[in-house]
Amino acid sequence: MKIGSMAAALDDRIGGAGFLKKAMRKVFPDHWTFLLGEIALYSFVVVLLTGVFLTFFFKPSMAEVVYDGSYVPLRGVAMSQAYASTLEITFEVRGGLLMRQMHHWGTLVFLAAIVAHLLRNFFTGAFRRPRELNWLIGVALFGLVLLNGLFGYSLPDDLLSGAGLRILHGVTLSVPLVGTYAAAFLFGGEFPGDDIIARLYSLHVLLIPALLLVLIPLHAIVLTWRQTHTQFRAKGLNDRVVRGAPFFPSFLAKTTVFFLWVLGVIALLATFFQINPVWLYGPYLPSTVSAGSQPDWYMGFLEGALRIMPPWEFTVLGHTVAMSVLIPALGAPGLLFTGLALYPFLEKWVTGDRAVHHLLDRPREVPTRTGLGVAGMAYFGVLWMAGGNDLIASTFHISLNATTWIFRVLIVVAPVLGFVVTRRICLGLLARDRHTAGHGVETGVIVRGPEGGFTEVERPATDEETAVLVPPARPALPRAENGDVPPPVKHRVREALHRSWSR
Repeated sequence: MKIGSMAAALDDRIGGAGFLKKAMRKVFPDHWTFLLGEIALYSFVVVLLTGVFLTFFFKPSMAEVVYDGSYVPLRGVAMSQAYASTLEITFEVRGGLLMRQMHHWGTLVFLAAIVAHLLRNFFTGAFRRPRELNWLIGVALFGLVLLNGLFGYSLPDDLLSGAGLRILHGVTLSVPLVGTYAAAFLFGGEFPGDDIIARLYSLHVLLIPALLLVLIPLHAIVLTWRQTHTQFRAKGLNDRVVRGAPFFPSFLAKTTVFFLWVLGVIALLATFFQINPVWLYGPYLPSTVSAGSQPDWYMGFLEGALRIMPPWEFTVLGHTVAMSVLIPALGAPGLLFTGLALYPFLEKWVTGDRAVHHLLDRPREVPTRTGLGVAGMAYFGVLWMAGGNDLIASTFHISLNATTWIFRVLIVVAPVLGFVVTRRICLGLLARDRHTAGHGVETGVIVRGPEGGFTEVERPATDEETAVLVPPARPALPRAENGDVPPPVKHRVREALHRSWSR
Protein backbone atom coordinates (compact mmCIF):
# COMPACT_ATOMS: atom_id res chain seq x y z
CA MET A 1 0.00 0.00 0.00
CA LYS A 2 2.82 2.40 0.89
CA ILE A 3 4.62 1.55 -2.37
CA GLY A 4 1.46 2.32 -4.35
CA SER A 5 1.01 5.62 -2.55
CA MET A 6 4.64 6.58 -3.18
CA ALA A 7 4.31 5.68 -6.86
CA ALA A 8 1.13 7.76 -7.18
CA ALA A 9 2.76 10.72 -5.43
CA LEU A 10 5.81 10.46 -7.68
CA ASP A 11 3.63 10.31 -10.78
CA ASP A 12 1.70 13.41 -9.64
CA ARG A 13 4.95 15.37 -9.44
CA ILE A 14 6.98 14.18 -12.44
CA GLY A 15 4.49 12.18 -14.52
CA GLY A 16 5.48 9.28 -16.74
CA ALA A 17 3.01 6.60 -15.66
CA GLY A 18 1.10 6.83 -18.94
CA PHE A 19 4.26 6.59 -21.01
CA LEU A 20 5.55 3.69 -18.92
CA LYS A 21 2.27 1.80 -19.28
CA LYS A 22 2.32 2.29 -23.04
CA ALA A 23 6.01 1.34 -23.25
CA MET A 24 5.46 -1.92 -21.38
CA ARG A 25 2.90 -2.95 -24.00
CA LYS A 26 4.96 -1.97 -27.06
CA VAL A 27 5.15 -4.88 -29.49
CA PHE A 28 8.55 -6.13 -30.69
CA PRO A 29 8.64 -8.31 -33.85
CA ASP A 30 10.56 -11.56 -33.50
CA HIS A 31 13.23 -12.10 -36.16
CA TRP A 32 16.87 -13.10 -35.77
CA THR A 33 18.16 -10.04 -37.67
CA PHE A 34 16.88 -7.76 -34.91
CA LEU A 35 19.48 -9.30 -32.62
CA LEU A 36 22.31 -7.62 -34.55
CA GLY A 37 21.48 -4.22 -33.07
CA GLU A 38 21.20 -5.74 -29.61
CA ILE A 39 24.66 -7.29 -29.95
CA ALA A 40 26.03 -3.83 -30.70
CA LEU A 41 24.21 -2.28 -27.74
CA TYR A 42 25.31 -4.90 -25.24
CA SER A 43 28.89 -4.93 -26.54
CA PHE A 44 28.96 -1.19 -25.89
CA VAL A 45 27.84 -1.82 -22.31
CA VAL A 46 30.71 -4.32 -21.85
CA VAL A 47 33.20 -1.87 -23.38
CA LEU A 48 31.93 0.91 -21.12
CA LEU A 49 32.14 -1.12 -17.91
CA THR A 50 35.58 -2.56 -18.64
CA GLY A 51 36.80 0.88 -19.72
CA VAL A 52 35.76 2.36 -16.38
CA PHE A 53 37.80 -0.35 -14.63
CA LEU A 54 40.88 0.39 -16.75
CA THR A 55 40.75 4.14 -16.07
CA PHE A 56 41.42 3.45 -12.38
CA PHE A 57 44.94 2.20 -13.20
CA PHE A 58 46.01 3.68 -16.54
CA LYS A 59 48.29 6.74 -16.48
CA PRO A 60 47.92 8.83 -19.67
CA SER A 61 51.37 10.36 -19.57
CA MET A 62 54.39 10.26 -21.86
CA ALA A 63 56.79 11.14 -19.04
CA GLU A 64 59.74 8.77 -19.23
CA VAL A 65 60.25 6.17 -16.47
CA VAL A 66 62.46 3.13 -16.06
CA TYR A 67 60.36 -0.01 -15.76
CA ASP A 68 60.85 -2.05 -12.58
CA GLY A 69 57.72 -4.18 -12.59
CA SER A 70 57.05 -7.89 -12.54
CA TYR A 71 57.60 -8.51 -16.26
CA VAL A 72 61.28 -9.44 -16.21
CA PRO A 73 62.20 -9.07 -19.94
CA LEU A 74 61.46 -5.32 -19.84
CA ARG A 75 63.03 -4.46 -16.48
CA GLY A 76 65.43 -1.56 -16.73
CA VAL A 77 63.96 -0.38 -20.08
CA ALA A 78 63.06 3.29 -20.42
CA MET A 79 59.43 3.80 -21.44
CA SER A 80 56.50 6.15 -21.04
CA GLN A 81 54.25 6.04 -17.98
CA ALA A 82 51.38 5.06 -20.29
CA TYR A 83 53.18 1.90 -21.39
CA ALA A 84 54.43 1.14 -17.86
CA SER A 85 50.90 1.45 -16.44
CA THR A 86 49.60 -0.84 -19.19
CA LEU A 87 52.14 -3.46 -18.12
CA GLU A 88 51.09 -2.93 -14.51
CA ILE A 89 47.43 -3.51 -15.41
CA THR A 90 48.41 -6.63 -17.35
CA PHE A 91 50.69 -8.33 -14.80
CA GLU A 92 50.04 -6.80 -11.39
CA VAL A 93 46.39 -5.71 -11.16
CA ARG A 94 44.11 -8.59 -10.23
CA GLY A 95 41.92 -9.32 -13.26
CA GLY A 96 43.66 -6.58 -15.22
CA LEU A 97 44.62 -8.69 -18.22
CA LEU A 98 41.08 -10.10 -18.45
CA MET A 99 39.61 -6.59 -18.35
CA ARG A 100 42.04 -5.36 -20.99
CA GLN A 101 41.22 -8.22 -23.30
CA MET A 102 37.48 -7.96 -22.68
CA HIS A 103 37.70 -4.25 -23.50
CA HIS A 104 39.54 -4.98 -26.74
CA TRP A 105 37.38 -7.93 -27.80
CA GLY A 106 34.24 -6.00 -26.85
CA THR A 107 35.28 -3.18 -29.18
CA LEU A 108 35.87 -5.60 -32.06
CA VAL A 109 32.49 -7.28 -31.50
CA PHE A 110 30.84 -3.86 -31.11
CA LEU A 111 32.11 -2.67 -34.49
CA ALA A 112 31.37 -5.99 -36.21
CA ALA A 113 27.78 -5.85 -34.91
CA ILE A 114 27.44 -2.24 -36.08
CA VAL A 115 28.55 -3.21 -39.59
CA ALA A 116 26.21 -6.23 -39.69
CA HIS A 117 23.31 -4.15 -38.34
CA LEU A 118 24.01 -1.39 -40.87
CA LEU A 119 24.10 -3.88 -43.77
CA ARG A 120 20.85 -5.45 -42.62
CA ASN A 121 19.15 -2.05 -42.56
CA PHE A 122 20.57 -1.17 -45.98
CA PHE A 123 19.60 -4.36 -47.80
CA THR A 124 16.08 -4.43 -46.31
CA GLY A 125 15.36 -0.72 -46.85
CA ALA A 126 14.97 0.05 -43.15
CA PHE A 127 16.44 3.51 -43.79
CA ARG A 128 13.35 4.74 -45.65
CA ARG A 129 10.85 7.22 -44.31
CA PRO A 130 10.33 7.80 -41.40
CA ARG A 131 13.76 6.48 -40.34
CA GLU A 132 16.15 8.72 -42.27
CA LEU A 133 17.22 10.50 -39.07
CA ASN A 134 17.85 7.22 -37.31
CA TRP A 135 19.96 6.06 -40.27
CA LEU A 136 22.08 9.23 -40.13
CA ILE A 137 22.57 8.79 -36.38
CA GLY A 138 23.68 5.21 -37.01
CA VAL A 139 26.23 6.35 -39.60
CA ALA A 140 27.52 8.98 -37.16
CA LEU A 141 27.81 6.32 -34.44
CA PHE A 142 29.79 4.10 -36.79
CA GLY A 143 32.27 6.90 -37.47
CA LEU A 144 32.61 7.84 -33.80
CA VAL A 145 33.24 4.23 -32.75
CA LEU A 146 35.87 3.83 -35.48
CA LEU A 147 37.68 6.93 -34.22
CA ASN A 148 37.39 5.87 -30.60
CA GLY A 149 38.74 2.43 -31.42
CA LEU A 150 41.75 4.01 -33.14
CA PHE A 151 42.40 6.35 -30.20
CA GLY A 152 42.04 3.61 -27.60
CA TYR A 153 44.31 1.31 -29.59
CA SER A 154 47.00 4.02 -29.51
CA LEU A 155 46.92 4.69 -25.75
CA PRO A 156 49.31 1.95 -24.51
CA ASP A 157 52.19 3.63 -26.41
CA ASP A 158 53.67 0.29 -27.46
CA LEU A 159 55.62 -0.26 -30.66
CA LEU A 160 52.62 -1.47 -32.71
CA SER A 161 50.25 1.33 -31.69
CA GLY A 162 53.08 3.84 -32.18
CA ALA A 163 53.38 2.73 -35.81
CA GLY A 164 49.66 3.49 -36.18
CA LEU A 165 50.17 6.92 -34.64
CA ARG A 166 53.01 7.54 -37.08
CA ILE A 167 50.59 6.88 -39.93
CA LEU A 168 48.02 9.19 -38.32
CA HIS A 169 50.67 11.90 -38.08
CA GLY A 170 51.61 11.48 -41.75
CA VAL A 171 47.97 11.58 -42.83
CA THR A 172 47.39 14.76 -40.83
CA LEU A 173 50.44 16.40 -42.38
CA SER A 174 49.19 15.56 -45.89
CA VAL A 175 46.11 17.79 -45.56
CA PRO A 176 46.79 20.91 -47.67
CA LEU A 177 47.17 24.29 -45.95
CA VAL A 178 46.19 23.21 -42.42
CA GLY A 179 47.96 19.85 -42.12
CA THR A 180 51.12 21.02 -40.37
CA TYR A 181 49.18 23.18 -37.94
CA ALA A 182 46.72 20.38 -37.14
CA ALA A 183 49.56 17.89 -36.58
CA ALA A 184 51.38 20.31 -34.23
CA PHE A 185 48.15 20.99 -32.34
CA LEU A 186 47.21 17.32 -31.97
CA PHE A 187 50.67 15.97 -31.14
CA GLY A 188 51.96 18.93 -29.16
CA GLY A 189 54.91 19.60 -31.45
CA GLU A 190 57.09 17.33 -33.55
CA PHE A 191 56.17 13.66 -33.72
CA PRO A 192 55.72 11.85 -31.40
CA GLY A 193 55.24 14.86 -29.12
CA ASP A 194 54.73 14.94 -25.37
CA ASP A 195 50.98 15.52 -25.22
CA ILE A 196 49.46 13.09 -27.73
CA ILE A 197 48.61 10.31 -25.24
CA ALA A 198 46.94 12.69 -22.78
CA ARG A 199 44.92 14.28 -25.58
CA LEU A 200 43.87 10.95 -27.06
CA TYR A 201 42.92 9.80 -23.57
CA SER A 202 40.61 12.81 -23.12
CA LEU A 203 38.96 12.10 -26.45
CA HIS A 204 38.75 8.36 -25.78
CA VAL A 205 37.25 8.42 -22.29
CA LEU A 206 35.41 11.76 -22.18
CA LEU A 207 34.36 13.45 -25.42
CA ILE A 208 33.51 10.51 -27.70
CA PRO A 209 31.89 8.35 -24.96
CA ALA A 210 29.75 11.34 -23.98
CA LEU A 211 28.56 11.64 -27.58
CA LEU A 212 27.92 7.91 -27.73
CA LEU A 213 25.93 8.00 -24.49
CA VAL A 214 23.68 10.62 -26.07
CA LEU A 215 23.36 9.15 -29.56
CA ILE A 216 23.02 5.44 -28.72
CA PRO A 217 19.90 5.83 -26.53
CA LEU A 218 18.47 8.24 -29.11
CA HIS A 219 19.14 5.74 -31.90
CA ALA A 220 18.23 2.52 -30.12
CA ILE A 221 15.49 3.58 -27.69
CA VAL A 222 13.95 7.03 -28.10
CA LEU A 223 13.35 7.07 -31.87
CA THR A 224 12.67 3.33 -31.97
CA TRP A 225 10.09 3.69 -29.20
CA ARG A 226 8.51 6.66 -30.92
CA GLN A 227 8.19 4.85 -34.26
CA THR A 228 6.59 1.57 -35.28
CA HIS A 229 9.06 -1.30 -35.49
CA THR A 230 10.01 -2.60 -38.90
CA GLN A 231 9.06 -6.17 -39.78
CA PHE A 232 9.24 -8.51 -42.72
CA ARG A 233 6.22 -8.90 -44.96
CA ALA A 234 3.71 -11.62 -44.08
CA LYS A 235 0.00 -12.32 -44.44
CA GLY A 236 -2.13 -9.90 -42.44
CA LEU A 237 0.70 -7.40 -41.88
CA ASN A 238 0.82 -3.86 -43.18
CA ASP A 239 2.35 -0.53 -42.20
CA ARG A 240 -0.17 -0.14 -39.37
CA VAL A 241 -0.14 -3.69 -37.94
CA VAL A 242 2.76 -5.11 -35.91
CA ARG A 243 2.98 -8.76 -34.92
CA GLY A 244 5.21 -9.81 -32.06
CA ALA A 245 5.59 -9.98 -28.27
CA PRO A 246 5.12 -7.12 -25.78
CA PHE A 247 8.16 -5.50 -24.19
CA PHE A 248 7.14 -6.71 -20.74
CA PRO A 249 7.59 -9.50 -19.85
CA SER A 250 8.43 -11.38 -23.08
CA PHE A 251 10.96 -9.14 -24.80
CA LEU A 252 12.52 -7.94 -21.53
CA ALA A 253 13.20 -11.54 -20.47
CA LYS A 254 14.69 -12.49 -23.86
CA THR A 255 16.88 -9.41 -24.14
CA THR A 256 18.21 -9.86 -20.60
CA VAL A 257 19.28 -13.40 -21.41
CA PHE A 258 20.77 -12.18 -24.67
CA PHE A 259 22.85 -9.59 -22.81
CA LEU A 260 24.23 -12.38 -20.62
CA TRP A 261 25.08 -14.37 -23.76
CA VAL A 262 26.96 -11.42 -25.28
CA LEU A 263 28.81 -10.84 -22.00
CA GLY A 264 29.69 -14.54 -21.78
CA VAL A 265 30.97 -14.77 -25.36
CA ILE A 266 33.18 -11.68 -24.94
CA ALA A 267 34.49 -13.05 -21.64
CA LEU A 268 35.29 -16.40 -23.28
CA LEU A 269 37.08 -14.69 -26.17
CA ALA A 270 39.11 -12.64 -23.70
CA THR A 271 39.95 -15.72 -21.64
CA PHE A 272 41.03 -18.13 -24.36
CA PHE A 273 42.15 -15.95 -27.30
CA GLN A 274 45.07 -13.59 -26.69
CA ILE A 275 44.81 -10.18 -28.31
CA ASN A 276 47.19 -7.23 -28.48
CA PRO A 277 50.03 -8.63 -26.30
CA VAL A 278 51.75 -5.27 -25.90
CA TRP A 279 54.46 -6.68 -23.62
CA LEU A 280 55.86 -8.56 -26.62
CA TYR A 281 56.16 -5.41 -28.74
CA GLY A 282 58.06 -3.22 -26.30
CA PRO A 283 57.78 0.57 -25.92
CA TYR A 284 57.44 2.79 -28.96
CA LEU A 285 60.63 4.17 -30.50
CA PRO A 286 60.38 6.48 -33.55
CA SER A 287 63.35 4.71 -35.14
CA THR A 288 61.87 1.21 -34.85
CA VAL A 289 59.09 -0.58 -36.70
CA SER A 290 58.06 -4.23 -36.34
CA ALA A 291 57.62 -6.55 -39.32
CA GLY A 292 54.11 -7.67 -40.23
CA SER A 293 52.38 -4.81 -38.43
CA GLN A 294 48.61 -4.99 -38.86
CA PRO A 295 45.85 -2.75 -37.45
CA ASP A 296 42.61 -4.03 -35.97
CA TRP A 297 40.21 -5.29 -38.64
CA TYR A 298 38.03 -2.19 -38.70
CA MET A 299 40.98 0.00 -39.84
CA GLY A 300 42.16 -2.52 -42.43
CA PHE A 301 40.50 -0.76 -45.36
CA LEU A 302 42.47 2.45 -44.64
CA GLU A 303 45.71 0.48 -44.40
CA GLY A 304 44.96 -1.24 -47.69
CA ALA A 305 44.12 2.03 -49.44
CA LEU A 306 47.48 3.47 -48.36
CA ARG A 307 49.36 0.38 -49.53
CA ILE A 308 47.99 0.11 -53.06
CA MET A 309 47.82 3.83 -53.89
CA PRO A 310 50.42 4.81 -56.55
CA PRO A 311 53.09 7.31 -55.40
CA TRP A 312 51.41 10.41 -56.82
CA GLU A 313 52.39 13.88 -55.67
CA PHE A 314 52.79 17.35 -57.16
CA THR A 315 54.04 20.75 -56.06
CA VAL A 316 51.94 23.91 -55.84
CA LEU A 317 53.57 27.24 -54.96
CA GLY A 318 56.49 25.43 -53.40
CA HIS A 319 54.32 23.10 -51.33
CA THR A 320 54.21 19.33 -51.97
CA VAL A 321 50.74 17.77 -52.10
CA ALA A 322 51.08 14.05 -51.32
CA MET A 323 48.13 12.55 -53.19
CA SER A 324 49.45 9.07 -52.37
CA VAL A 325 48.46 9.75 -48.75
CA LEU A 326 45.67 12.28 -49.13
CA ILE A 327 43.47 10.27 -51.50
CA PRO A 328 43.44 6.95 -49.59
CA ALA A 329 43.42 8.47 -46.11
CA LEU A 330 40.60 10.93 -46.78
CA GLY A 331 39.01 9.53 -49.94
CA ALA A 332 38.27 5.99 -48.71
CA PRO A 333 36.52 6.99 -45.44
CA GLY A 334 34.96 10.00 -47.18
CA LEU A 335 33.42 7.76 -49.82
CA LEU A 336 32.20 5.35 -47.16
CA PHE A 337 30.49 7.82 -44.84
CA THR A 338 29.29 10.26 -47.49
CA GLY A 339 27.80 7.43 -49.53
CA LEU A 340 26.06 5.93 -46.51
CA ALA A 341 24.68 9.28 -45.35
CA LEU A 342 23.36 10.36 -48.76
CA TYR A 343 22.03 7.05 -50.05
CA PRO A 344 18.51 7.21 -48.50
CA PHE A 345 17.93 10.59 -50.09
CA LEU A 346 19.38 9.44 -53.43
CA GLU A 347 17.04 6.44 -53.53
CA LYS A 348 14.08 8.61 -52.56
CA TRP A 349 14.86 10.97 -55.45
CA VAL A 350 15.32 8.13 -57.95
CA THR A 351 12.21 6.16 -56.99
CA GLY A 352 9.94 9.07 -56.06
CA ASP A 353 8.91 7.00 -53.03
CA ARG A 354 7.93 9.30 -50.18
CA ALA A 355 5.55 6.91 -48.44
CA VAL A 356 5.95 5.70 -44.86
CA HIS A 357 7.45 2.19 -44.72
CA HIS A 358 7.29 -0.15 -41.75
CA LEU A 359 7.49 -3.34 -43.85
CA LEU A 360 10.95 -4.38 -44.96
CA ASP A 361 12.07 -5.38 -48.45
CA ARG A 362 13.65 -8.68 -49.25
CA PRO A 363 17.04 -7.87 -50.85
CA ARG A 364 16.04 -9.53 -54.13
CA GLU A 365 13.08 -7.15 -54.51
CA VAL A 366 15.35 -4.15 -55.13
CA PRO A 367 18.09 -5.59 -57.37
CA THR A 368 19.91 -2.30 -57.98
CA ARG A 369 20.13 -1.43 -54.29
CA THR A 370 21.33 -4.94 -53.46
CA GLY A 371 23.87 -4.80 -56.29
CA LEU A 372 25.20 -1.46 -55.05
CA GLY A 373 25.49 -2.87 -51.53
CA VAL A 374 27.49 -5.88 -52.72
CA ALA A 375 29.65 -3.60 -54.90
CA GLY A 376 30.44 -1.49 -51.81
CA MET A 377 31.25 -4.62 -49.81
CA ALA A 378 33.55 -5.82 -52.60
CA TYR A 379 35.30 -2.43 -52.78
CA PHE A 380 36.04 -2.22 -49.07
CA GLY A 381 36.70 -5.96 -48.87
CA VAL A 382 39.48 -5.61 -51.45
CA LEU A 383 40.95 -2.68 -49.51
CA TRP A 384 40.77 -4.74 -46.30
CA MET A 385 42.63 -7.64 -47.90
CA ALA A 386 45.18 -5.25 -49.41
CA GLY A 387 46.00 -4.12 -45.88
CA GLY A 388 47.71 -7.50 -45.44
CA ASN A 389 49.46 -7.68 -48.81
CA ASP A 390 52.85 -8.22 -47.16
CA LEU A 391 51.58 -11.21 -45.18
CA ILE A 392 49.83 -12.61 -48.25
CA ALA A 393 53.04 -12.27 -50.24
CA SER A 394 55.20 -13.96 -47.59
CA THR A 395 52.68 -16.72 -46.81
CA PHE A 396 51.96 -17.72 -50.41
CA HIS A 397 55.45 -16.87 -51.73
CA ILE A 398 54.21 -14.23 -54.16
CA SER A 399 56.00 -11.06 -55.13
CA LEU A 400 54.89 -8.11 -52.99
CA ASN A 401 54.78 -5.98 -56.14
CA ALA A 402 52.52 -8.58 -57.79
CA THR A 403 50.06 -8.59 -54.88
CA THR A 404 49.93 -4.79 -54.97
CA TRP A 405 49.02 -4.80 -58.68
CA ILE A 406 46.50 -7.60 -58.19
CA PHE A 407 44.67 -5.49 -55.63
CA ARG A 408 44.91 -2.38 -57.84
CA VAL A 409 43.08 -4.29 -60.56
CA LEU A 410 40.59 -5.87 -58.18
CA ILE A 411 39.63 -2.51 -56.66
CA VAL A 412 38.17 -1.61 -60.07
CA VAL A 413 36.94 -5.00 -61.29
CA ALA A 414 35.48 -6.52 -58.10
CA PRO A 415 32.79 -3.85 -57.41
CA VAL A 416 31.59 -3.88 -61.04
CA LEU A 417 31.52 -7.68 -61.14
CA GLY A 418 29.78 -7.83 -57.76
CA PHE A 419 27.08 -5.39 -58.91
CA VAL A 420 26.38 -7.16 -62.21
CA VAL A 421 26.33 -10.70 -60.80
CA THR A 422 24.26 -9.75 -57.74
CA ARG A 423 21.69 -7.87 -59.80
CA ARG A 424 21.30 -10.79 -62.20
CA ILE A 425 20.86 -13.20 -59.30
CA CYS A 426 18.18 -10.95 -57.78
CA LEU A 427 16.33 -10.71 -61.10
CA GLY A 428 16.46 -14.48 -61.44
CA LEU A 429 15.09 -14.99 -57.94
CA LEU A 430 12.30 -12.51 -58.64
CA ALA A 431 11.37 -14.36 -61.84
CA ARG A 432 11.23 -17.61 -59.89
CA ASP A 433 9.01 -16.00 -57.23
CA ARG A 434 6.62 -14.73 -59.90
CA HIS A 435 6.48 -18.18 -61.48
CA THR A 436 5.82 -19.80 -58.10
CA ALA A 437 3.05 -17.34 -57.26
CA GLY A 438 1.41 -17.78 -60.67
CA HIS A 439 1.84 -21.50 -61.33
CA GLY A 440 2.27 -23.09 -57.91
CA VAL A 441 4.92 -24.50 -55.59
CA GLU A 442 7.12 -27.40 -56.63
CA THR A 443 6.27 -30.51 -54.60
CA GLY A 444 9.05 -32.84 -55.76
CA VAL A 445 6.44 -35.40 -56.91
CA ILE A 446 7.09 -36.61 -60.46
CA VAL A 447 4.29 -38.33 -62.44
CA ARG A 448 4.30 -39.99 -65.83
CA GLY A 449 1.57 -38.98 -68.27
CA PRO A 450 -0.32 -41.20 -70.72
CA GLU A 451 1.98 -40.09 -73.53
CA GLY A 452 5.03 -41.25 -71.56
CA GLY A 453 6.38 -37.83 -70.51
CA PHE A 454 7.31 -36.89 -66.93
CA THR A 455 6.01 -33.78 -65.17
CA GLU A 456 6.27 -32.41 -61.66
CA VAL A 457 3.12 -31.93 -59.61
CA GLU A 458 2.72 -28.36 -58.39
CA ARG A 459 0.34 -27.20 -55.70
CA PRO A 460 -1.17 -23.71 -55.53
CA ALA A 461 0.73 -21.25 -53.35
CA THR A 462 -0.94 -20.56 -50.02
CA ASP A 463 -1.99 -17.07 -48.99
CA GLU A 464 0.95 -16.96 -46.56
CA GLU A 465 3.41 -17.85 -49.30
CA THR A 466 1.87 -15.42 -51.80
CA ALA A 467 2.09 -12.56 -49.30
CA VAL A 468 5.87 -13.10 -49.14
CA LEU A 469 6.46 -13.86 -52.81
CA VAL A 470 4.58 -10.94 -54.35
CA PRO A 471 6.25 -7.58 -53.55
CA PRO A 472 4.20 -4.38 -53.46
CA ALA A 473 4.11 -2.21 -56.56
CA ARG A 474 6.66 0.58 -56.69
CA PRO A 475 5.37 4.14 -57.08
CA ALA A 476 5.60 5.66 -60.55
CA LEU A 477 7.48 8.87 -61.17
CA PRO A 478 5.36 11.94 -61.96
CA ARG A 479 5.27 12.55 -65.69
CA ALA A 480 7.18 15.47 -67.18
CA GLU A 481 5.10 18.52 -68.05
CA ASN A 482 5.29 20.98 -70.99
CA GLY A 483 3.44 18.76 -73.47
CA ASP A 484 5.56 17.67 -76.42
CA VAL A 485 8.70 19.47 -75.24
CA PRO A 486 11.43 16.90 -74.55
CA PRO A 487 12.06 16.50 -70.80
CA PRO A 488 15.33 17.89 -69.48
CA VAL A 489 18.37 15.65 -69.19
CA LYS A 490 17.96 15.51 -65.41
CA HIS A 491 14.46 14.06 -65.76
CA ARG A 492 15.56 11.53 -68.39
CA VAL A 493 18.41 10.35 -66.17
CA ARG A 494 16.01 10.03 -63.26
CA GLU A 495 13.56 7.99 -65.36
CA ALA A 496 16.34 5.65 -66.48
CA LEU A 497 17.50 5.13 -62.90
CA HIS A 498 13.89 4.65 -61.76
CA ARG A 499 13.40 1.84 -64.28
CA SER A 500 16.58 0.20 -63.00
CA TRP A 501 15.44 0.38 -59.38
CA SER A 502 11.96 -0.84 -60.34
CA ARG A 503 13.25 -3.95 -62.08
